[in-house]
Amino acid sequence: MVARPAAGRRRAALTAVSTLVLTAVPAVAAAGPPHAARPAPAARTIGAEHAPPEVLRALQRDLRLTAGQAAARLANEAEAGPRAGRLHNALGARFAGAWVTGRTSAGLTVATTDAADVPAIRAEGAQAAVVTTPLSGLLALKDDLDEAAGRVRTAQTPVWYVDVRANRVVVQATSRSAANAFIEAAGAQAKGVGIRVSAERPRPTKDIVGGDAYYIDAVARCSVGFSVTKAEQQGFATAGHCGRAGSTTTGFDDTDQGVFQASVFPGKDMAWVGVNSDWTATAAVRAEAGTTIQVSGSVQALVGASVCRSGSTSGWHCGTVEQHDASVSYPDGPVDGLTRTTVCGELGDSGGSFVAGTQAQGVTSGGSGDCTSGGTTYFQPVNTLLEEFGLTLQTAGATGTPAPQQGTSTDSWAPGRVYEVGETVTFSGVDYQCLQNHQAQTTGSPEAASSLWQRS
Repeated sequence: MVARPAAGRRRAALTAVSTLVLTAVPAVAAAGPPHAARPAPAARTIGAEHAPPEVLRALQRDLRLTAGQAAARLANEAEAGPRAGRLHNALGARFAGAWVTGRTSAGLTVATTDAADVPAIRAEGAQAAVVTTPLSGLLALKDDLDEAAGRVRTAQTPVWYVDVRANRVVVQATSRSAANAFIEAAGAQAKGVGIRVSAERPRPTKDIVGGDAYYIDAVARCSVGFSVTKAEQQGFATAGHCGRAGSTTTGFDDTDQGVFQASVFPGKDMAWVGVNSDWTATAAVRAEAGTTIQVSGSVQALVGASVCRSGSTSGWHCGTVEQHDASVSYPDGPVDGLTRTTVCGELGDSGGSFVAGTQAQGVTSGGSGDCTSGGTTYFQPVNTLLEEFGLTLQTAGATGTPAPQQGTSTDSWAPGRVYEVGETVTFSGVDYQCLQNHQAQTTGSPEAASSLWQRS
C-alpha cells in the first residue's frame, strides 16, 4: 500500500492475530551461571560510552525500563558484541550463534556444537549452549528455502528465518499445511524446520535527516534512512520498494530533492537517492520531540539487543532484534536477508532509520501491526546496502570517506569497506581478524578499535 501525500499523515492500522505452533526444539544444554562475570577490561563498540538521551528515553518507554536499566542495557550490549565476535572466530565451524538476554542484556549466550568448547565460552564471561546444528548449517538450510521461493508461490508462507536461540530455521505460514508444502518444495522435510502458524502478512510500509518524509514522483511517501556519499555525490539510503532508478523525489518541505540512483526490490529491499546541491548529508537521525541523534558507525547488533526506529508516520519507537537473516514474501516477491524486530511501524515509515545506540542498523522494509496495538517490523541491513551500491555511511565528525577503489588489495584494511566477523586484514604489518560486522570508518582502524578487531 502506498502512502499518498494528501492522506499520508494519517496513521493506517494493520492488524495481525497470531498463534505459535513450533515443532519440538532440539535439546539445548545451558552451561555456566546465568550471568557469568565478564573479563576485564571490556572492549566496547565505538560511541557506546555516550548514549543519546533520546535513545535512553525511548528504551524506557518502549521496553519499560528505568533510566538506570536503559543505560546498563546499552553498555552491556556494546560490550557483548566483541566477546561474541572473539568466540565466533575461535569456534569456527562449531559456532552456532550468539544472543543477549535479560532486561539489561546482562547475559550473553554463545552456542556451539561441541561440549568441549564450554570452558572457553565461560572464560569469556558467557553462558554456553550446546546444540546440534552449527550456524553454517542453519544458513545452508535457509538457502534451500530461499531457492524454493523462486520456484513456488509463497503467499501463504510469508516469512522464514534462522532462529539461533532455538537452533533451527522457522517457517511462518498461515497454516501448517502451507508450511509443510513449502518445506517439501525445498527438500527440507527431514531437517527439523520449525513451523510458526500466524495470520500475519508483512507488506511494505510505503507511505536529510534519517526518519524525515520524502515524496516519490509526487504520488507516494517514504522515509529517509541514513545519509550516504559516493565520491562527490551526496544522498541517502532508503527502501527499494519506495522507488525505481530514475524516480524523482521531493523533500519534507515539498522542494526538489533528488533522483533514485539505484534500487533493488524484490530479492533485497534497498535503494539510494542522490540529492541536489540544496541538500547536505548529515549524520543525524530524527528522534523524539524534534531532537536528533548522531550516527557513529554501522556495527551490527546481536540477537536480543535493543533497536530504535525513526519514521515519518509514527516517529521514534524501540524494541529488540528477534532474528537476523529473515526472508519475507511480499506481494511483489520474496526478500531475503532482513532483520526481524519487535519494533512497531506504520505506512509511510518505509525506508526510515533503524539504530542500536548510535550505530546504524538498517532501513525499514515492512511488517504488520501498528504503534497502537504493537507489531513486527523488518529492516534491510545497512551494511549490505552500503556494500551493494559502493556507498559510504555519513557519520558524526566525518566528511564522507570514499568507498575503496577497484583493485585495492583485499588483504589491506581500508575505510569504506564492509567487513564481516572472521575476515582477516593487514594493518601496519599486523594481521587482524574482524569481531563485528561493520563498515570501516577512518577512526576505526584495527589498531585503534579493539571492539571491532583482534590480532590474529
